[in-house]
Parts: sequence; structure tokens; C-alpha cells
Amino acid sequence: MRAHQVVAGVDGSLVSVRALDRAADEAARRETALHIVYAVPDLDEAGPILAAAAARVRARHPALPVTTRAVRGSAVRALARESEDAALTVVGSRGLGGLTGRLLGSVSLRLAAHVHGPLLVVRGDHPRWDGREVLLGLDDDADTDVAAYAFREAERRGARLRVLHCSRHRHVTPEMPLPGSATTLGQARLIQQDRAEEAVPRYTVARLKEQHPAVGIDTRTVRTGPAHALLEATRAADVVVIGVHHRTHRGGPHLGPVAHTLLHRSHCPVLVVPTG
Repeated sequence: MRAHQVVAGVDGSLVSVRALDRAADEAARRETALHIVYAVPDLDEAGPILAAAAARVRARHPALPVTTRAVRGSAVRALARESEDAALTVVGSRGLGGLTGRLLGSVSLRLAAHVHGPLLVVRGDHPRWDGREVLLGLDDDADTDVAAYAFREAERRGARLRVLHCSRHRHVTPEMPLPGSATTLGQARLIQQDRAEEAVPRYTVARLKEQHPAVGIDTRTVRTGPAHALLEATRAADVVVIGVHHRTHRGGPHLGPVAHTLLHRSHCPVLVVPTG
């Protein structure tokens, strides 16, 4: 497999066709090749689907290098493996995996927990990007890799970057006011915590802004309901960029609540950047 190409997962459904179109656009934008993958129980069934997919891409992007591959078995396993050397992996929000996918849950959701590189999950009913806004959900740790990826996406699309810093306070037990003081110890700690939490994303964003001066930025800190705040913000965005930490549970890797909410309900495509 050629390194740094865009990988598209297809299965013949309308949703996967729309994801294929988006993947082809991404490959053309990055000036790289497109690799189309179809995971299916019977490899003999893959030929017509892959041939149709390749023909569709070549009709839209005649100069784009296109390769195809049929894989027997799980779509999640196949695409996770292909993602190891991909600049971007693209799937639709439903459809991959047939009956097995419906029984075991969304392929895009499970793939996000195993993918090795950036993953774009395309909603079938979302209009094409028009360069309005890239939305970045920045967690408390202010992950610089995710922020840097979002800046590059905004720059690549000529779009504005909107940053939502999702701050989550620890509970502070109310205390009696100190003599002669207008604030309690708990309030003072919250104020100090506010300043510390907001300084990190401000520093990260300011440093990246120096590296990407053409990108316009809006920033806002959200202290409660980060998943809901990001979900609402996706109504006005072309794409939302989030970092995903692969948390291991007894049943295997598991996504956090923000990623889970957006992958199920986002109003725009979701670009997942794994952070370890």
C-alpha cells in the first residue's frame, strides 16, 4: 500500500457512495492517491462494487490515482489495518458491514476506537463543504496534535477555525468566607483554576496561529455539558475535529462521551484524530 494515501471504505450503499465522493475530494485536495476498500464475506461479490466505485471516482477526478482492494471479513478490522499508513480514512456513518454491522453497532463508532490515523466519518445527509467553518473540540489537556491538525484543515479549506475549549471543573465544597474577604477559599480556588485552565488553550492556539497566520480564529470556553455544546456548534460547521484517547475496558478500546455523542448525532462530518 502506498503511504499517505486516502483510504475509503465502501459497501455499495448510498451512504458509502457519498463518503466515497468525499474521500476522492480529499485525495485530490491532498494531491495523493485514493485506495478503495470493500470488506465482504465472499470476495466474488466485491468485484462489481469496487469497479463501480473506481469508475465513479475516475469520472469525477480523471487524474486521480485509484486502487481497489477486496478483503474477506470484518470492515472494522480491515479499515483499521489500512489506516496504519493512510493520511486519512473515510467512511459513511452507516451501512458498512451489513447485518453484522447492525447487530454489533455502528462501524464508524467501532472503527473510531481502533483506527491508527485520522478518520473522517461522513453523514449521508450533510451538504458538501463550502469553506465556512472548521470546529475544534479542545479537551482540558489542550492536545497540541489535535489542535495542529484542525489548523491545517482550516488552512487547507480556506475556512475559519472555531475553537471550543471543553473545561470540566472538579467539585469544590462550599466554605465559610474568610474574615475580611469577599470570597471563600473554594471560590478563590475556582478562580485560580479558571486562569490555569484557560491559559493552556490560549497558549496552544496563539502558538499555532503564528504558524498559520491566514487562519481566522474564534475561541470559547465551555464549562458544562461539553458534548451538548459541541453538538449544537456542529449545526454551523463544515467539519468538527476531535481527539480520541483509546481507553481500554474489558470489552476492548472504548470512546469517551464526547466522541460517542458526535459520532451518533453530529450535524456535520466528524474528523477523529487518535491521540494514543
